[in-house]
Amino acid sequence: MAKKVLIVDDASVIRIVLKGILSSAGFEVTEAVNGVEALQKYTELRPDLVTMDITMPEMDGIATVKEIKAIDPAAKIVMCSAMGQKTLVLEAIEAGALNFIIKPFDHAKVMEVINKVLG
Repeated sequence: MAKKVLIVDDASVIRIVLKGILSSAGFEVTEAVNGVEALQKYTELRPDLVTMDITMPEMDGIATVKEIKAIDPAAKIVMCSAMGQKTLVLEAIEAGALNFIIKPFDHAKVMEVINKVLG
């Protein structure tokens, strides 16, 4: 059975690129545009992995990581960040994220991080 991934990002172009990479690797992909929607979809679907943008409207990625971890302490979350967000990435990892991917995405690097987190 295909592993389920929830992509959370307010930028449609980022979701499209990530979905392309993950779908071609055989993952079943669902998308959310903000943290509020991500919480709802996480609760419904219990995906194997979540990729989480840091900066989003309504509820940012760090707050969303904390909420998801409260629902499911075993949740596997990978942050997606732009180059200059090192402090925010560290904050997200303290909140429970397991790893991070830098934008713009490198196909091989994305798969390396995803496979590492999924074990």
